[in-house]
Amino acid sequence: MANIEKRISNDGKTSYRVKIRLKGHPGQSATFERLTDAKKWAQHTESAIREGRHFKTTEAKRHTLADLIDRYCRDVLPAKKSAKDQTQQLTWWKSEIGSYALADVTPSLLAECRDKLGREITVRNKPRSPASVVRYIAALSHVFTIAVKEWGWLEDSPMRKVTKPKESRGRVRFLSDDERIRLLKICKESSNPYLYVVVVLALSTGMRQGEIMGLTWDVIDLNQGRAILHETKNGERRAVAITGHALELIKELSKVRRIDSNLLFPSKENAPQKPQKPMDLRSPWETAVKKAELQDFKFHDLRHSAASYLAMNGASLAEIAEVLGHKTLQMVKRYAHLSEGHTARVVASMNNKIFG
Repeated sequence: MANIEKRISNDGKTSYRVKIRLKGHPGQSATFERLTDAKKWAQHTESAIREGRHFKTTEAKRHTLADLIDRYCRDVLPAKKSAKDQTQQLTWWKSEIGSYALADVTPSLLAECRDKLGREITVRNKPRSPASVVRYIAALSHVFTIAVKEWGWLEDSPMRKVTKPKESRGRVRFLSDDERIRLLKICKESSNPYLYVVVVLALSTGMRQGEIMGLTWDVIDLNQGRAILHETKNGERRAVAITGHALELIKELSKVRRIDSNLLFPSKENAPQKPQKPMDLRSPWETAVKKAELQDFKFHDLRHSAASYLAMNGASLAEIAEVLGHKTLQMVKRYAHLSEGHTARVVASMNNKIFG
């Protein structure tokens, strides 16, 4: 039951001290300047305690943010594919405000940290991008979500009231015809026996670098001309069509495949303890880009190139999303302007049919 005690200070100010004691629950207390506020708090808190919703002064004060992050990293994070990146992100949060009790982690405190993240200089000697800041926020936001939904350490996530920085528009850098010809010629002449095949696969399928380097022979169907990706960024299994020149190259590669590794593109290392390590792509790739004189071009831009070529050859955004493995159309809207010609033809065809 709630007990409200009226107090008058030495300077004549009146306040109301509320104490709540319910059997089986820790006592709660708070002080207010107005009696009406004291009564409202008492009524709300008693109701929350009886319904098992009140954690503000128990679990939230008993545990620090560091406690929460440690438990999350131990029990939840190992099952996530992005564990390595999120471990680094959560370590940053822990170092900044890990000593705070969960009850004291407010939206304003988190907003201060958000702004600090945006001002920091990364190891590449550049300010952290808004997209990177969003990923830091998302990592901690999921920690709070688990604390609310599964562990009962918080009533609500303070991150819900923190505004995310606006990300820049998605990058669209794709190879022109001349650039593509130069790059493929250099890759074909590379001393690395796999580079040309890897680049052709990236351009023809739109697969990510990690997906390509993780390909194993047991997921390749040479007769059907496809690969089944079991490990993808969005967590869903995806079938990738491999046709034409790319399929011919894979068939040729299968004739000289290594017997000590199931990978399509294994490392040169023959150590028995490292038979499943993919080759190091960075050095041969960077050399090829430099020799082909490509400006501001990354390996991931091969995926953008594949999507752009699809758009320019009449593929719809839904078809591009399916090829690339995106769950929604949001990520492929950046290619919409490249398919305007196809859209215009579709509209013209519809008009001709209904108006003659």
